[in-house]
Amino acid sequence: MKDTLQNLVLLVKARYPLIQLLTHEEERVERGLEKAAKAEGLALYRWRATTGLAGPDGQLVPGTRLADDALVHAHKVSERAVFLFFDLHPYVRDPRVVRLLRDLAQVMGPRGQAVVMVGHAMALPPELEKDTAILDLPLPSRPEIGRLLGVLAKAEGIELPEERFEQFVGGSLGLTEREIKRLYARILLAGGRFTDQDLTELVTEKRQAIRKSRYLEFWDRTGSISDVGGMDNLKRWLHQRRMAFGQAARDFGLPQPSGLFMLGVQGCGKSLMAKAVADLWRFPLLRLDVAAVFTSGDEEQGLRNTIKIAESLAPVVLWIDELEKGFMSQGARGGEGLGTFLTWMQEKQAPVFVVATANEVRVLPPELLRKGRFDEIFFVDLPNVHERLQILEIHLRRRGRDPDAFDLTALAEETEKFSGAELEQVVTEGLFAAFAEGRTLDDGDLVDACRDLVPLAVTMDDKLKELREWARTRARLASTDRRRIDYFEEWEEAG
Repeated sequence: MKDTLQNLVLLVKARYPLIQLLTHEEERVERGLEKAAKAEGLALYRWRATTGLAGPDGQLVPGTRLADDALVHAHKVSERAVFLFFDLHPYVRDPRVVRLLRDLAQVMGPRGQAVVMVGHAMALPPELEKDTAILDLPLPSRPEIGRLLGVLAKAEGIELPEERFEQFVGGSLGLTEREIKRLYARILLAGGRFTDQDLTELVTEKRQAIRKSRYLEFWDRTGSISDVGGMDNLKRWLHQRRMAFGQAARDFGLPQPSGLFMLGVQGCGKSLMAKAVADLWRFPLLRLDVAAVFTSGDEEQGLRNTIKIAESLAPVVLWIDELEKGFMSQGARGGEGLGTFLTWMQEKQAPVFVVATANEVRVLPPELLRKGRFDEIFFVDLPNVHERLQILEIHLRRRGRDPDAFDLTALAEETEKFSGAELEQVVTEGLFAAFAEGRTLDDGDLVDACRDLVPLAVTMDDKLKELREWARTRARLASTDRRRIDYFEEWEEAG
């Protein structure tokens, strides 16, 4: 917050007449701006629709309940000042308010004045865009939360071990100051002393806060990378970057990992791998509903809020499943939301690792796939015979069966063109058949199940060929190409 206020003061000094400050945290803004204005010798005026305009002494100016009347009064003020307007955005649709702001923009800079519009949304009319600077107020940082918790612990006589103190501070990232205070108060009222058990309250509060974002979901059902069959190239790539988010990697000269894009056949484990990345790196996992963002009618503001929350929780994995759905609407193809997303992907500094998946790449804008947005693009093809064997073993073990009791090599050969999801279905259907007849699962059940199932790759063969052709020169294979390896293994056995 300190950096934002410094930027705001700098903008006032540089004669920016109109400043929009995007935030839900009015109290935090007002408190911080009060200190900044006092340090700079600026008078601070505050306007709310419920009370009207209050002067630096806190006294209300008569007849200023309406926004246009408050702006008329601002025209009469000659001292160096900041006019803080809360929730002005609904009123900027009024032509009179727009005209008053445009007139103010002509005189405020030379006077050392500025209008600061505080609100959660950006709703500027085109007439004001060129005169308005926009600032985002970030959610409380680690140092800010640390100070808040330290003061509370001292006041309550609570001694927190350093490790647990850091757990509460880190766990509170992503919440507003008011949400943090409410959470800590609830812990105290319930008799808590900020123990390990009280950390569960923190997780619950964070889920509630993220749920309010409309587009983000706190995903705690992550999977293990050992549950993903095949994709050895991709797994190797992820393991190499496991420790690349720390300062040691920066000192070594490495850039911070930015993101991973997986495209390929449906049901081949892309989403499963996305969840496994968070487990492998021990990062929280957020799922972004990109289709909901781009069809909301306010895509740019939705993305800005989403990015703010994701960055406040960093380091974090941001999972965007079926990315193409977000770009299939006309508004997303050339809208401001796309520009916001691409700019953030290119320039983000916070350790937010984006894992995006797609089944249909042709609807995606080419600029999204340009190098620099994602660290790498991987193509996830249908599993080869070795990977099918591995996937069948995983699903049998998960259901309490010993894979060695089955002839899985023959079954893997039988299931050519099957996706990972379809191989799971083979095991499930076999179990249903055995259960219905009151006996144990055998090879016959699995073979019958695979022969009854028509894989999607058969019905969509042309589309699959097109996807493979596109990926041939544009993407890296998630799995090792086994054809040459198998050829030499067979040649050695024959020799």
